[in-house]
Amino acid sequence: MFLSSVADLTPGLASRLAKIALGHVTRPYPHKADHVFGSEADIAPHTIDHPIFFGSYDWHSCVHGYWLLATLLRLFPAMSPADEIRTLLDDSLTPAKVETERNYLLRPTSRGFERPYGWAWLLMLQAELLRHPATWAGTLAPLADAFARRFRDYLPLATYPVRTGVHSSTAFALRLFLEYADQAGDLSLLSLLKAKALDWYGQDREAQAWEPSGEDFLSATLVEAALMVRVLPPREFTVWFDSFLPRARLRQPETLFAPATVSDRSDGKIAHLDGLNLSRAWCWQAIAAALAPDHPAGAAAMETAGTHLAASLPHVSGDYMGEHWLASFALLALRPAPSALQATTV
Repeated sequence: MFLSSVADLTPGLASRLAKIALGHVTRPYPHKADHVFGSEADIAPHTIDHPIFFGSYDWHSCVHGYWLLATLLRLFPAMSPADEIRTLLDDSLTPAKVETERNYLLRPTSRGFERPYGWAWLLMLQAELLRHPATWAGTLAPLADAFARRFRDYLPLATYPVRTGVHSSTAFALRLFLEYADQAGDLSLLSLLKAKALDWYGQDREAQAWEPSGEDFLSATLVEAALMVRVLPPREFTVWFDSFLPRARLRQPETLFAPATVSDRSDGKIAHLDGLNLSRAWCWQAIAAALAPDHPAGAAAMETAGTHLAASLPHVSGDYMGEHWLASFALLALRPAPSALQATTV
């Protein structure tokens, strides 16, 4: 057991989460590659193509492992692993390594590489690095810019959203991209993202919430609501939310208010359900924060966030199939809201 109860993000908890990530971001095996072979020339260890993000079982988990470490370093610059994190970021984020990661995207077979989940997490990492006074964001910028351009090119082609609870979720990707665009001050990207979110989700009503599926780590319903929190002003969001989940005050649909059961944490896909609980906690907190204090669903939202966090926070370590990624999802729920984040000296 990692923790026995829900806790605020304390220095002690931050240190433990950081040590989990430090234990896997430079662990190259086991590894699950998102790689298309165009010829025998493409056969090489993944560490050759990805000299930064080669650990954590897969590329996107390594990216958000770095996001976790950078975020905790800023929030708790005096925690025990802080010097180790600084050294890792200095050693990993070099112009040569960034250029190798960027060059991988130029392969004709890499068009769909990590779309959209890995794209979103890479820009979420860049958003965090922009909050630091160090040079890390400037070094990573060529790779971040490449992914931002990919998303700009992709969105006009994406006629329909992808309404899933896994990596292909467009609502989750948009939610992370918005944080990057906001932090980077990219007003044209912000406008594009918000317009697409309204196009895809603005008219959604009476969500049925037929979830969870057996391999979900996101709630297709709640992550959409968490996205709209960032797209709509509070009063407009409340109107949208009351149409989207009109019975939330009654804790219905019931499935959105009950944590998922995880039967086998050594099974990588079943272990996704711990991520579902953690990401639901993050979504419910965002929803509650956007609703007026007297909104009839507000108390239920905050209480439900707590029960979901309590269900899976104790299990962010213990088996590598969850350990290589779950701490990042815990941090989504535990960190201060982005609007309250301030850069600190590192």
